[in-house]
Amino acid sequence: MIKIGIVGLGRIGKVHLHNIQHHIVEAQVVAACSRSEQSLDYAKQFGIEKLFTSYEKMLSEGGIDAVVVASPTALHFEHLKLAIAAQKHIFCEKPIDLSIENILEIKRHLSASQIKFMLGFNRRFDPNILKIKKELKDGRLGRTQSVKLISRDPGPPPMEFIKTSGGLFLDMAIHDFDLARHLMGSEVTQVFTTAGIFGQLPLETVGDVDTAVSVLKFEDNSFATIENSRNSSYGYDQRVEVFGDKGLVSSQNKSDDTVSFADQKGFLHPKPMKFFIERYKESYLNILNSFVQCLVNDTVPELSFEDGLRSMAISLAAKKSSEENRVVLLSEIV
Repeated sequence: MIKIGIVGLGRIGKVHLHNIQHHIVEAQVVAACSRSEQSLDYAKQFGIEKLFTSYEKMLSEGGIDAVVVASPTALHFEHLKLAIAAQKHIFCEKPIDLSIENILEIKRHLSASQIKFMLGFNRRFDPNILKIKKELKDGRLGRTQSVKLISRDPGPPPMEFIKTSGGLFLDMAIHDFDLARHLMGSEVTQVFTTAGIFGQLPLETVGDVDTAVSVLKFEDNSFATIENSRNSSYGYDQRVEVFGDKGLVSSQNKSDDTVSFADQKGFLHPKPMKFFIERYKESYLNILNSFVQCLVNDTVPELSFEDGLRSMAISLAAKKSSEENRVVLLSEIV
């Protein structure tokens, strides 16, 4: 039984807590840390008795083997350093940090340890993506030439969250940048992004945007086109298309049901699922189970620290490109 401590009990923290306690038989959350008494009361409902407002105390007194870091991004750097010093295995929500310098410092600490580290790019573990990746590994598309990702949120988060999250590129689009790398199996060499603001929030006051189109070029000369928006009136839009010289493989939106209606005016289909918690329910469970299995079986995590570093570098390049209106080489970032 892997004993886990969790820090941060916001939306994602609660999802991880629920999944471990109810669906992963080889692990159990035995300790939780939050500055919110309401969050700690929530943890009690899952039978957790070791409750902490001090993260350091949870690491030293919680009796845990591993920690799930679901705290706000601004706290990741400190929380990761403390977990490494305490020799706890780590599952960390993305991004590792908003600074390449801090990410590289964490990498140095990890390299000197035997700690297993896995990053929460859950979309890789969505059943549809798993199937697409298998088709690519089996060579069914031949030589892959391009991938197109569409990722549109039904609405933006609050301004208070946006101010510290890293914004559209470092918080939202980073999932798509990681997925593009994963599907194409090649490293990005350059990025061009154009972006703007179409919604009502005063994003210009915090240096952010709500809409962007990015074109990535890979080492093997293939391409990715990624469209991001914070303002999708019809729901959470998540589509994937990979094109190769032998064909195409794609994944469309998921809806709550598959019932459609047709009359003389045309066809009416259900809207996509409400948001990411519902859409990626299975992937959140799958990725945590993968982390637990690598601890149980002493294997290498499927998602590495390097994946986090590379995806953050692409995110920073995209942000720089949009601000400077030019192609940005990844070598400029890291």
